[in-house]
Amino acid sequence: MLLNEDLTKRTLVHAASLDWVPSPAKGVDRRMLFRIGDEKARATSIVRYAPESSFSHHQHPGGEEFLVLDGVFQDESGDFPAGTYVRNPPGTGHAPMSEGGCTILVKLWQFKQADRDRIVRRPGQGQPGPVRSGVASSMILYDGSDELVALEDWQPESEIGLANPKGLELLVIEGEFIESGDTLTRWSWLRLPPGRHLTVKTASSGARVWFKSAPLLHDDVCAFGAPQEGK
Repeated sequence: MLLNEDLTKRTLVHAASLDWVPSPAKGVDRRMLFRIGDEKARATSIVRYAPESSFSHHQHPGGEEFLVLDGVFQDESGDFPAGTYVRNPPGTGHAPMSEGGCTILVKLWQFKQADRDRIVRRPGQGQPGPVRSGVASSMILYDGSDELVALEDWQPESEIGLANPKGLELLVIEGEFIESGDTLTRWSWLRLPPGRHLTVKTASSGARVWFKSAPLLHDDVCAFGAPQEGK
């Protein structure tokens, strides 16, 4: 399966309007944003766990990165409430579940081969980032492996700019803004190729956004290896 695989193009997906697609696990559905592969795939998705749903224990030879959007995600290492950001590097594994249900943004098989940083940032954790014009707050969730991941609050009715030397991926958590004539709302996902800098105008609600400044595909990205249960 190929979905939004051309990384040289601006790509916008209004994920809130997509149909949910069942995964191999009962009660776990997804809205696919980017995918190269079938059940084992280099993929970015929004994944919904129904209450008391789970995946069996599986490995992540290509790494897994996720942001909890609502509810509480769980595995053997603990509970992760909405707003938690986690990086499980290549070679780790777990048995994910959610007693009460949750929704996450998840990226699979997109780590560098040598990346071994396991990161857990619970709500409010991270390092303060630089506050640019129109930005109310900026929290750096991860800075390493040629990646910068941050969560920002953008002020209402403001013009916001963000340089994009490497590649940029962004998800709207709350609020609304206009970029290149398109209105982005909750769970809109935007990917820009390197050199196409971000310029937006926020609405009266302002916006909260998660973004990653990084190569859209690392030169030394993990190659497909052992089977992995897909999400």
